[in-house]
Amino acid sequence: MDARHIPASPDTLSANVQGVIEAPEGVLKITRISCHFNLKVPQGKKEAAIRALTVFERNCPVAQTLKGAVAIDNTWDVEEIS
Repeated sequence: MDARHIPASPDTLSANVQGVIEAPEGVLKITRISCHFNLKVPQGKKEAAIRALTVFERNCPVAQTLKGAVAIDNTWDVEEIS
């Protein structure tokens, strides 16, 4: 968000994250992580925020570390505020 001059703070960005734990080979492991982001952005920044959200995973160190081992689903709601 910083690159697009969109402030991100605890007041404007929150996430609900859930993991699925399974034992496909008899050993527990996280197989899926679902992240739902709630973002409040200034007027006129909604499209820029959505573009940032659609590409952030490829620059996220955690997502890149888990890539291929854990399925990650990202969804979001973006609200413009004045």
